Amino acid sequence: MTSLAAARHNNRMVQRIGLMALFGLGLGAAAWAQPLPGAPGQIPRVALPTEKPPPLPRQGAEAELPREKPPPLAPGERAARRAVSSGTGFVVAARRIMTNHHVIEGCAEVAARLPDGREVPTRVLASDATRDLALLSTEADAGPSLPFRSADAYRRGEGVVTYGFPLAGLLSSGPTLTTGEVSALSGLADNPRHIQISAPVQSGNSGGPLLDMRGQVIGVVVSKLNAGQVARQTGDIPQNVNFAVKHTEALAFLLEQNVQVTQGAANDAPRAADAVGEVAHPSTLFLRCLK
Repeated sequence: MTSLAAARHNNRMVQRIGLMALFGLGLGAAAWAQPLPGAPGQIPRVALPTEKPPPLPRQGAEAELPREKPPPLAPGERAARRAVSSGTGFVVAARRIMTNHHVIEGCAEVAARLPDGREVPTRVLASDATRDLALLSTEADAGPSLPFRSADAYRRGEGVVTYGFPLAGLLSSGPTLTTGEVSALSGLADNPRHIQISAPVQSGNSGGPLLDMRGQVIGVVVSKLNAGQVARQTGDIPQNVNFAVKHTEALAFLLEQNVQVTQGAANDAPRAADAVGEVAHPSTLFLRCLK
């Protein structure tokens, strides 16, 4: 094979490998999906300073550095935690909150902000990395439980509503509602635990409820397609390709934790999106991961 023919052969192989990766044959599905909340590095960027910093002091004018160790913390005292990421959670039973595993993973503490503005501590009761679900408890009355859809079936094209706290610190400090449809009945690479939705979601939406037009939970928002990676691979930017854990997976997880949820009535009348938001509002919480 001549060098020119070998180069053409190698180029065709690269193209084939790229297509195999796109369809999940050569690249794991996790590389194409982005968790939405809380992983370090997903906090929105802040504007760089435009002014020069003050000049350093003249030699000899600087303050002396301390030569002694700081005093130890008093009994019961602890070092201050700092927020490193955020996500969304929602009430599934009295003093029980559901979110994603990746929202709380690696957190020393998780604080929940209630709809009335109070911030309360929570405790992780259970976490399932495979399902990407977690259950938190709080001593406070976190709000009413959201009802879950009793039927297992989903329909392509049925309307859905997301309610959560995307891009905290950049967008509204209050909750954000988006609407869309169920696009597919499985997730990335035919993941049977997920459904694909067109409702826009961003970093911070993870762990929030996905509701049908009756205001019943049919999923837990979990991830979005990594548009940058797909664009680099194919030259095309995907739009509104997002995913939620199916409510059947959430119910199975909660059953394992002996949590009794509220079941929605099958004959509830459909609502407008703003009315669905009113159902979600008192039960949807802003979560902060502290380290």
